[in-house]
Amino acid sequence: MTSESKYQPPYTITPGILNLVADIGETIGRYTVLAGQNLTPRLRLENCIRTIQASLAIENNTLTLEQVTAVIKGKRVLGHPREIQEVRNAFATYEAMEEWDASSEQDLLAAHDLMMRGLVDETGRYRSGGVGIFRGEQLVLMAPPADRVPNLMADLLDWLENTSEHPLVASCVFHYEFEFIHPFADGNGRMGRLWQTLILRNWKPLLAYLQVETVIRERQEAYYHVLAESDQRADATPFIEFMLSALRDAIREAVVTDQVGDQVNDQVAALIRAVGNGELGSNDLMQALGLSHRPTFRENYLNPAMNAEWIERTQPDSPRSPTQRYRLTRKGHRWLQRHT
Repeated sequence: MTSESKYQPPYTITPGILNLVADIGETIGRYTVLAGQNLTPRLRLENCIRTIQASLAIENNTLTLEQVTAVIKGKRVLGHPREIQEVRNAFATYEAMEEWDASSEQDLLAAHDLMMRGLVDETGRYRSGGVGIFRGEQLVLMAPPADRVPNLMADLLDWLENTSEHPLVASCVFHYEFEFIHPFADGNGRMGRLWQTLILRNWKPLLAYLQVETVIRERQEAYYHVLAESDQRADATPFIEFMLSALRDAIREAVVTDQVGDQVNDQVAALIRAVGNGELGSNDLMQALGLSHRPTFRENYLNPAMNAEWIERTQPDSPRSPTQRYRLTRKGHRWLQRHT
């Protein structure tokens, strides 16, 4: 840490954090090489769409990936007008992200105005009233009073600008402190995740296209749990460890997916397309593929796709269940998006 910042957020650099930072740094090297070759404009857009859908889903937006894609492409979608507006705002915000300085209050307020325009009255400015943080109907944290928010945010942004902490750690610390302060009347969750992405992007530009939001969406309960744990301990360490784990897993998956690339044989590709975005039993899959010989189906289609983690069982603990279905993994969905 430098001594230039007035404020020092409470956290401890544990051996676990150091190991995660080292692991991520090593994996980023491989990701940079692969992504530099494979991240076409189309794939960057797809990753951005997935990030937006996952981030908004955490905030209870019910639009599917297909609906979010349609909204961003300017197509008409049957959905709640507010949810459609949330998608449009989020896309405009992510598109503008490369112009912003993560330590600039002006840019932070401008981002909030874009993200929440037409959704709340107070956009582009800090909240004027008190706010409680709820999980369901339970109040888990009362955020600091509104009159303290400007100074708290000034201290946090000053710390971010002057810290010598590793960007991976600094991004997690900022994310946690931001959620604790809860500076806006609404949109704090999506803004905190956006700003962590911006901090990471300023360090390694390719990280702007990493699907961390999707990992958080899958671990949503754990995400809220570590936020609450850090609040109770008045220490961001648990949250830092959680977010670094999510980053590591998102980067690992990106590396695996990009390494495999198009290395899918015709039979597995046909199976991925047959499963699509649904859940199908083996009989339905065989029918969709025009197959009648079950051993051929299993040996050439199902088992290779399962072994390579393109598809998964809906009931993994009961592989022989008569109601067993198969669905695409996230990796399978990414392949399908690229090749549709």
